Amino acid sequence: MPEREVFSTIVYDNSRWEGFEFRPDDIVISTPPKCGTTWTQMIVALLLFQTPDLPAPLAKLSPWLDMRTRSRKEVFADLAAQTHRRFIKTHTPLSGLPVAEGVTYICVARDPRDVALSMSDHMSNLDFGRMIALNAAAAEADGLDAPPVPMPPPTDLDQSPQAQFWRWVLDDSPVGAASSSLPRTVGHVQTFWDERDREHVVLVHYQDLKDDLEGEMRRLADRLGIGVPEDRWPALVHAAGFESMRRQASITAPNTDAGFWLDTTAFFRRGRSGAWREILRNDVEIRRYQERVATLGPPDLLEWLHRS
Repeated sequence: MPEREVFSTIVYDNSRWEGFEFRPDDIVISTPPKCGTTWTQMIVALLLFQTPDLPAPLAKLSPWLDMRTRSRKEVFADLAAQTHRRFIKTHTPLSGLPVAEGVTYICVARDPRDVALSMSDHMSNLDFGRMIALNAAAAEADGLDAPPVPMPPPTDLDQSPQAQFWRWVLDDSPVGAASSSLPRTVGHVQTFWDERDREHVVLVHYQDLKDDLEGEMRRLADRLGIGVPEDRWPALVHAAGFESMRRQASITAPNTDAGFWLDTTAFFRRGRSGAWREILRNDVEIRRYQERVATLGPPDLLEWLHRS
C-alpha cells in the first residue's frame, strides 16, 4: 500500500487520522475548501436521519476530524460515542486518507474560479486570532506543541477582488501545506478522479447539485445504500436548499460554537456560481487563467471541473 501524502496547514493536519478506528459503513466527505462541503454534509444528514429536524448541529453530527481547533482525543471520543451511521468531514485528499474496507469516500468538486471568490468571502468572515487560540488549546489538550503561526500578510497588500483572485490562482505553495489554492483544489479532486471507477469512491459536482438537487440526492442515497420513502423526499429536498440552510445557520454552519465566525449567517452569503466572470473580463485574462490551469491536471478532469 502506498504511503499516504502529508497535508498539514494552520487549519488542519491529516496525521490526526492515525489510530482512528473506522466502522464498515462510515462515510468520509472529502472536499477542497469552499466546494460544497457543508451542503453535502447536510444532504447526507437528511438521508440518514430522514427528517429536516436534525438531532444536533451539523458540525456535531459530522465532525471535521483533522481540524486543529478541537482536541483530537475529544473528536475521537465524540465519534466513538455516535450510534448513527457516521459521516466525517475532511479537507484531506484521497491520497492522504486511510482507505478502509466498506467505507465510502465522497468528493465534492466545484469550478475553481468560483472557489477562489468564495474563499475570499470566507476569509473576510474569519476571526483568525480566535482560531489560533483554539489551535493552541487543542494542541495542549493532546500533549502537542501548538502549530506555528504564519506571518501576517503585508499591510499594503492589494485586497481588490482581482488581486485576491490571481494570488489564489498563482499560489505556488507546496500543495500539502496550502489550505486553499488553485493547485491544491485541482490536485485534491484529481486524487478522486483517478479512482472514480472504484466502488468506494463517489464524485459529486457543485453545479449538478444546483441544477438537479433532488436527482443528486437520490443518486447519493443509492450509492450509500439508503432507502428513503417517497413521501419524505419533498421535505428533505426542501431542507437541503440553500435558503433553508441559511435560515438555520446556527444549526447548519460549521463550528458555530467555536466563535471564529464574525457573522454566522454570512457563511451562506451567496452561491457565487459564475461570478468569476466579473474577474476574467476579457480574452487576455481568460487565456492567462487557462494557461495556468492547463499545467495542473488532465484535460478530461479540467473540462468536467470547470462548470458554473
